[in-house]
Amino acid sequence: MKQFKELFTPLPGNHYLQVSTCRDEISDIFEEMMQGVDGEFNLVLYNDENLNFSQSFRALPRSNDIVLLKDVFFAHQDQKMLLKLSYLSLANTANIIIMEKKGIMDIEALKAMLEEFEFRAPNDIDIVDGYDLVMAKKMHMWGNGL
Repeated sequence: MKQFKELFTPLPGNHYLQVSTCRDEISDIFEEMMQGVDGEFNLVLYNDENLNFSQSFRALPRSNDIVLLKDVFFAHQDQKMLLKLSYLSLANTANIIIMEKKGIMDIEALKAMLEEFEFRAPNDIDIVDGYDLVMAKKMHMWGNGL
């Protein structure tokens, strides 16, 4: 997970949001990062006690510097809605990360979908064992303009 941590440079007051099926090692990493910069970490869970895969999560517009969708994107009934909500909740120049167990996602199709939703410079990065990771950026004044 050392390489995963190196993807991020938390700044004072940053907000990281993880949307996942459970709390995990990445949740702990994000929480520790945010504590170190007086930031905020939020975890939204899709499981039996919380949201189901037809519901949307809630986040304020432009309130997050990172949105991580882990193990939920391809299980969700409305992937386009997840991308739209993520876009709206991200600050300008912030990043979206989609992580799924290896072999679940068509990486090139996902990159094209991210571009369609106005995320730029999508990259796939192989740094977490057992997972595919795609990361893209919301750019200021591009596309949707939010």
